[in-house]
Amino acid sequence: MPYFDHSATTPIHPKVLKIMMDVAQHNFGNPSSVHASGRKSNAIIEEARRTIATAIHASPSEIIFTGGGSEANNMVLWSLIQSNKKHVVTSSIEHPAILTVLEKLEPLGISFTVLPVNHQGRVNPKILEKSIQSDTGLISIMMANNEVGTIQPITELIEITHNHGIPFHSDAVQTLGKIPLSVQDVQADFMSFSAHKLYGPKGVGFLYKRKGLPLSPLIIGGGQEGKHRAGTENVSGIAGMGEAARLASENLSKRMNHLEALETVFITHLNRECHNAVINGCPNHHLPGVISASFPGYKSDILLAKLDRLGMEVSSGSACGSGSIKPSPVLEAMGISDSQNISTLRFSFGRDNTEQEVIKLVKALGQFANG
Repeated sequence: MPYFDHSATTPIHPKVLKIMMDVAQHNFGNPSSVHASGRKSNAIIEEARRTIATAIHASPSEIIFTGGGSEANNMVLWSLIQSNKKHVVTSSIEHPAILTVLEKLEPLGISFTVLPVNHQGRVNPKILEKSIQSDTGLISIMMANNEVGTIQPITELIEITHNHGIPFHSDAVQTLGKIPLSVQDVQADFMSFSAHKLYGPKGVGFLYKRKGLPLSPLIIGGGQEGKHRAGTENVSGIAGMGEAARLASENLSKRMNHLEALETVFITHLNRECHNAVINGCPNHHLPGVISASFPGYKSDILLAKLDRLGMEVSSGSACGSGSIKPSPVLEAMGISDSQNISTLRFSFGRDNTEQEVIKLVKALGQFANG
């Protein structure tokens, strides 16, 4: 069954699964225990920490293991309660793990400004600078969008932020393993990641925290993760994430070339088969293999269901529920009309997809959209 929804989640890489199974079967010790079994589990965690740090060019002490990208986002945002500066600047196309959290924090004294994006989904750095207030304590803007694949002018946004002496956080969940990523180049202060987006397991992720920056714990209890995140660590999950990060880093060029080739095939055949299709996002700054396409006159949930019956799995560009279609907030923020919004599908390719599968997908779309 061809799977074209890798921005939602990815299948576990066989090498990752092998390591996880081995750790789960043979290394059951609590990493906080001082006996041999505990020390061995702790060594596995620290090896994964070093591997992940190498993948993003960070120091191992700057990696904090979490239960996923959403938890990493929450850690940074909830920590603001302890800050003297409680104003946050974010963008209108952030994941709910940013925007919904900020709404929850409002009654606790956190205020926030939501920046608009242009028709391609990018933040204007000049608008960011104008939005900074005397009490701004954090800028949080995602590195790349999960729906349309648009990559933000992240280095320029961070430079402006740092010129004002403000820390910068980025939800970078969609980036690792898809584009080159070095914290030395990006210079963000906090970055959130999730294992299941890079052929690792679900339920585990990490937060990059630049050395020396304060961060209050979200989960309080034991002293795990340098007292930043209490709770017995998910040893097999962390080991799997470490291997996934290693594979992503070592095979990045090959993966990017593969995704770019699939994207080219998709768009070339789409132009032939579906003359009215519209590609959303930023053509010059986007994740390889992530395509948001609208099919005017056809509702996305109907197209999705027809493809699903053919065994082709894609994602809707809108949130569907209880028989009605709600326009995607991301596409709305980009100024896309409701009629185009609810006719949008997202295609996100992966390492196992082939050109033949993509051609078959587009031919099916052509039959549905032109039928």
